[in-house]
Amino acid sequence: MSAFLDRVGRMDRRLIYVAIALAVIIPLVAGLTFPVITTPIVQNIFDKLDSLPEGSRVILTADFGPSTVPENMPMIQAVLRHALHKKLKVYLLTLWATGIPQLDALEQNVLAKDFPDRVAGQDWVNLGYKAGNQGVINSAFSDFPGAFPVDSKGHDVRTLPIMEGVKRIADFNLIVCIASGFPGVKEWIQFGGDPAHVPVAGGVTAVEAPLLYPYYPRQLLGLMGGLQGAAEYEAALVKQYPEYASRSEEAIQRMGPQTVAHLVIIAFIVLGNVAFFTGGEWRRRRT
Repeated sequence: MSAFLDRVGRMDRRLIYVAIALAVIIPLVAGLTFPVITTPIVQNIFDKLDSLPEGSRVILTADFGPSTVPENMPMIQAVLRHALHKKLKVYLLTLWATGIPQLDALEQNVLAKDFPDRVAGQDWVNLGYKAGNQGVINSAFSDFPGAFPVDSKGHDVRTLPIMEGVKRIADFNLIVCIASGFPGVKEWIQFGGDPAHVPVAGGVTAVEAPLLYPYYPRQLLGLMGGLQGAAEYEAALVKQYPEYASRSEEAIQRMGPQTVAHLVIIAFIVLGNVAFFTGGEWRRRRT
């Protein structure tokens, strides 16, 4: 046993890299998935959106760029599918210049493929990008059409049926911000949801999530943190509406390789510590 632990302690680190690579590649190719349980902080978002009556207004923001698409895109796709399934009015927008391609991707991959019968400008609208960070939210608080005067195609929003009755942020029923930095969830809470008394839910990268937990549950309805949070929302959506199982499990499928890779890393950490503390290296250092 001591000989084995000694070999572990002297293992070529390149073998560890190979093991991690295989731990990701093999489950990915095999399509390995694990059961996902939706936690209350994510379930709250799903339940709120699911309880909204038909025709309710939802702001859905894509405040993220290409670097966080693997985490953020499954979130916003699942929320958009859910909202459209419930026949809610969806107002897509972004405060990030890099969010424009993400809105275009939503039009192509969700709206065009899954809901071709929903009419742009009537059932949903892409308001595109607006520069100004939290200043835009502050402006939209009192004059939403003034903050977003045209949609992504250049149409005057005041001529669109979906904008009828929309004058300020208080006229919306829910804000869902999918973000990866500034401006993002915190700014939508501070300058939009809180002063207008509109519930705010969020979806952020795993590294940003701990910074937003203090806002939950009083100022933040719920939060999807990283790929796990996206997978939890997908699990709730598929459980309630099984017809989306083949189209809304992107995060669930990615969690399989991530879980196996984490288990392999933990195993190496445990073996490395056991080898160190029971081997000659620990005794040499103490003397």
